Amino acid sequence: MPSRRDAIAADLRDRIAAGRMKPGERLPSEAHLAAQYRVSTPTLRNALAVLQAEGLVEKVHGKGNFIRHPLRRITYLGGGRTPDAHIVDLASLSVSVHTTRIRARGHLTTLLKTPTGSPLAEILCLGHEGERPHSLARIYVPCDLAPAAVLRESLPYEALVTRLVELRPPLAEVREEVSVRLPTPEEASTLRISSALAVLAVTRQAADTAGRVVEAAVLVLPGDRADAVFTTHYALDERPAEA
Repeated sequence: MPSRRDAIAADLRDRIAAGRMKPGERLPSEAHLAAQYRVSTPTLRNALAVLQAEGLVEKVHGKGNFIRHPLRRITYLGGGRTPDAHIVDLASLSVSVHTTRIRARGHLTTLLKTPTGSPLAEILCLGHEGERPHSLARIYVPCDLAPAAVLRESLPYEALVTRLVELRPPLAEVREEVSVRLPTPEEASTLRISSALAVLAVTRQAADTAGRVVEAAVLVLPGDRADAVFTTHYALDERPAEA
């Protein structure tokens, strides 16, 4: 038998699916819903938390709970691609780009395989759908491969990524690590998502023929709008058939 929390979440979910509750519509107050379902306010909030984690309901501080508009899904394309392919297609989104000069510390020394204090360029890319944050990417490049003149140009996301690809040496290896986890408090705040909503986290390292990591990226894609696709291409045997 489902708990009261799950039963309330299921009822609201059915009402949303049936169109009886429209995207953008504000739900009744938590006190009103608690009285309607004859449960305590904490139980009602737990039910709403389930729907928030599923991406169906959004809690706006000081305003209440709202039915979320359907979000455009974004696909991470991993493996089997050409070395110069973009790590993720953000063309359908509005992307703000912020570049910063930093020094390698902590996990970045491992990620870039570089000594502590090495100069890096951090490129923060925040995708938006309308006014809503949609995806987060941090790209790290050694400073000698990201000249200051390039970063000062305030290029759009696509143009900046293309320019960095032109500047880096040929790649010999791309390593991708994919995990599903809860967002950090900073990620949840930046993406305006529930701390209970799992994210697809992708760490990508690109190395040249000398084994140097020439680019690393950390992607955070909310689980309610992200897919990951990996394709392996097999070379066909082109040897002539025996007579």
